[in-house]
Amino acid sequence: RIAFNCIPHIDVFLSDGSTKEEWKMVVETKKIMHAPEIRVAATCVRVPVLRCHSEAINIEFASPVSVESAREALGGARGVTLIDDMAGNSYPMPALLEGTDDVYVGRLRADDSVSNGIQLWCVADQLRKGAALNAVQIAELLVQR
Repeated sequence: RIAFNCIPHIDVFLSDGSTKEEWKMVVETKKIMHAPEIRVAATCVRVPVLRCHSEAINIEFASPVSVESAREALGGARGVTLIDDMAGNSYPMPALLEGTDDVYVGRLRADDSVSNGIQLWCVADQLRKGAALNAVQIAELLVQR
């Protein structure tokens, strides 16, 4: 039963107890970041939304990073929209962002479980960012060269 439920299982289980989707997140993160040494832990959960992938992300930096400097960096990044007004209950939500092109980030705060940690919530429409839109953006870059 998927309606009104969350299922912590996407794709087949692997011998270590993770799923193929979780394995892909680990491998793809290392590939995209050009950082094979990066440590990634993932639990993929199927939730009843029409579109958009969402992630709770915890990042540990080598040196201290303030929440404000992380907010400034993300807010100034091309293709990223910061929605981070906790007092006004305004943060990225899949139901409001489907059909959009950006990656939306919010709920920025310190992660006190590690040294130099930041937590955030991230939402993007997987049919646009990561699929068709990325193909168009890559083609545009190639044409410019």
